Amino acid sequence: MLPADLRASPSAGFHPRGCYAGDMEERLRIGELAKRSGVSDSTIRYYEREKLLRPDGRTAANYRTYQPSALGRLRFIRAAQASGLSIQDIRALLQVQDGVTSACPEVQEIVDSRLEEITLQMSRLRHVQRVLRRYREACGKTARGGPCPVLEELGETG
Repeated sequence: MLPADLRASPSAGFHPRGCYAGDMEERLRIGELAKRSGVSDSTIRYYEREKLLRPDGRTAANYRTYQPSALGRLRFIRAAQASGLSIQDIRALLQVQDGVTSACPEVQEIVDSRLEEITLQMSRLRHVQRVLRRYREACGKTARGGPCPVLEELGETG
């Protein structure tokens, strides 16, 4: 026998797949959305708390339901994260995509800002890389049993 929340109720118009009578488009429960998108259900809930994703309804048993278009939104969020954008940036981009705010100038501002941050991080990392190479070279020139130039230099700067 099906659990109560999965039983169809003709009077309520509830369909076992999470759709209501009259809805032409399939709705996905959070577990199905997670499975299809490759994103965990806890991540989906996090995106909801961050106002990046919103369920479009609830079943009679109060399960969240999503339109299939939520898959595209999840892909957008994940691609934006992979591009190094912050949750705040992604929220702003989604508002542009949803037509809440202006278009390309705001997107360009977000991208430019993130690009500046990345450029600064890369500069810092290149400096760290140069220092580590210098340390490695110094270690290679030190005689066995002699004082370690890296430890001495780090001790001087600390």
